[in-house]
Amino acid sequence: MPYTVRVDYNFRYMDETARYTHVECTTWEEALKAAQAIVDVFLSSAYTPGMTADVLYQIYTSFGEDPFIIGPGEETFSAWDSAKARIGVICEQPRQ
Repeated sequence: MPYTVRVDYNFRYMDETARYTHVECTTWEEALKAAQAIVDVFLSSAYTPGMTADVLYQIYTSFGEDPFIIGPGEETFSAWDSAKARIGVICEQPRQ
């Protein structure tokens, strides 16, 4: 498989023993979808109504899973950038 989604933990920064392989994919699009899903699951579970984007981002960068993609080509994925974009959507949803 040309693309591998690996995951680090933000709360165990630089601890490669905590790293794991999430999935191997045949296309960049599959790998990207898998990596983004990891970020989305954490953000959804960490969010509480009324939480600000800054607080949710701080929680993610301190404790969230940090997926990255290994593969051929020059495509790049930043979990932190993905989290920033998704947090803007999550925190703008109306309270229920």
